[in-house]
Amino acid sequence: VQLQASGGGLVQAGGSLRLSCAASGMISSVNEMGWYRQAPGQQRELVAIINSGGTNYAGSVKGRFTISRDNAKNIWYLQMNSLKSDDTGVYYCYALVNIVTRGGPFQFWGQGTQVTVSS
Repeated sequence: VQLQASGGGLVQAGGSLRLSCAASGMISSVNEMGWYRQAPGQQRELVAIINSGGTNYAGSVKGRFTISRDNAKNIWYLQMNSLKSDDTGVYYCYALVNIVTRGGPFQFWGQGTQVTVSS
């Protein structure tokens, strides 16, 4: 199973970006999808997750970021609006995946995509 993240870049404060993550491989089902981020010198932190129970967001992004998914394509998105300089960091997607013939769920991570917000 591989996760491929895309959509990062450089944006001015107040702007928007949309991140995408696509999962591929011998996937039976995906239990949970989400995004973490890591700022320079900081620990990785949860940004948003989506599962059968709904969505959950870090307090710092509530009302500005929206996570969504396309179950048929195993792709999920993070729409980021009203970006701030504090949102700068490397964004990692992850998923809890059930694998064909192996069960699960197993946790997988994408390679990370850089988001830089200039003030």
